[in-house]
Amino acid sequence: MERIDVSILGRDYSLACPPEQKDALLAAVRHVDQRMLGVKGSGKVSSNERIAVMAAIQIAVELLSMRAPDGPLGGVALGDFKRRIDDMNATLDEVSINSVQQR
Repeated sequence: MERIDVSILGRDYSLACPPEQKDALLAAVRHVDQRMLGVKGSGKVSSNERIAVMAAIQIAVELLSMRAPDGPLGGVALGDFKRRIDDMNATLDEVSINSVQQR
């Protein structure tokens, strides 16, 4: 593991990651810092905790609205994948419960 010192919203953090993931981690830190600075810059939110929550929500919306690359599932949003998987898991749970109850 490699130790990396970063700054997010003016606070210093020490993170550890495998060397091959360092660039991705630094890009993620930059993205989080930019989002948090944007929320802070709006002037509507003042506490660091609330700024972090608002930035996390913005990043989650970005992630869940990402589209799959071209292919059989091209254009399907990541959030749709998650909802479909959750629906399938709920169906499997229901079938399992009904199967156990019939025994």
